[in-house]
Amino acid sequence: MRSIDDLDKRILSGDVRAAARLMRLIDDRAQRARTFLSALQPHTGSAYILGVTGNPGSGKSTLVNQLIHQFRARDQTVACIAVDPTSPFSGGAILGDRVRMQDHAGDDGVFIRSVATRGHLGGLSRSTPAMVQVMDAMGYDVVIVETVGVGQDEIEIVRLADTSLVVLVPGLGDDIQAEKAGLMEIADVFVLNKSDLPGSDRLKREVQTMLSLYRATDGDDPLPAIVQTSATGKQGLDELVAAIDDHRLALETNRPTSVRNRNRCAHLIRAIARTELDILFDQKATSKRFDDLVDDVEKGKIDPYTAAEKLTRWLTE
Repeated sequence: MRSIDDLDKRILSGDVRAAARLMRLIDDRAQRARTFLSALQPHTGSAYILGVTGNPGSGKSTLVNQLIHQFRARDQTVACIAVDPTSPFSGGAILGDRVRMQDHAGDDGVFIRSVATRGHLGGLSRSTPAMVQVMDAMGYDVVIVETVGVGQDEIEIVRLADTSLVVLVPGLGDDIQAEKAGLMEIADVFVLNKSDLPGSDRLKREVQTMLSLYRATDGDDPLPAIVQTSATGKQGLDELVAAIDDHRLALETNRPTSVRNRNRCAHLIRAIARTELDILFDQKATSKRFDDLVDDVEKGKIDPYTAAEKLTRWLTE
């Protein structure tokens, strides 16, 4: 068995097991994952990152499954990260999105990874950006990131993806949900899925109306396309892929690539820094010193605000 020391070299050669092992280290916030990620960084930047977000029950996983078929038909390799919610009580996650993507289980050109949020808000796992980096370094043409589908706070995907799809369905009050969640601002393409259900045309009119009210175009940033699909009925998929291609072309034509990359780098730095602070915080918050702070607050010797201020100061010691 080969040593973990050559994990980065194995990943660059396309070794899926090595990639899965590094992703586990990343998810566990292991310190040694940093070394491998640093080695992989110069080999990133080629993959096109596609974000898929929307309300629970909108058919995101089924849609992603069909998109993988579409990209594979064009001989493009595809990696997918499916984010599932972590239970706040048990700490576990079902990681069930891969069940809907079993069509690709034997395809060497597809790599699917499920990951739990572990309590992180924003629709993504805290480890998602680093996992995207690994898939990018492996040479996949397209990396699809499917958010957890919480509906109200999953706009973090826009900081990671080149193109963000917002999936809506008729009959769930999506006009109100889209406005509340800020999805009007993050969508590059609106996907009106389950369009064979009643109300799809009405939903399209509502989205068009909201776009005219809440989104202005400056010429370089056109209004999002609206595509009606039925993932289960395999309808509208060619139109959806065409809309994704159009947005990619618009990005490459109207905006310097460096701007997009710079924004992604800034987000990655912030994500790494927050992770490091979380690790440090967890270490401090499980120490004897912290227990003494809790005792002091419980006994009324100090207030919780003063205790929190002391804990914050410990982070820089």
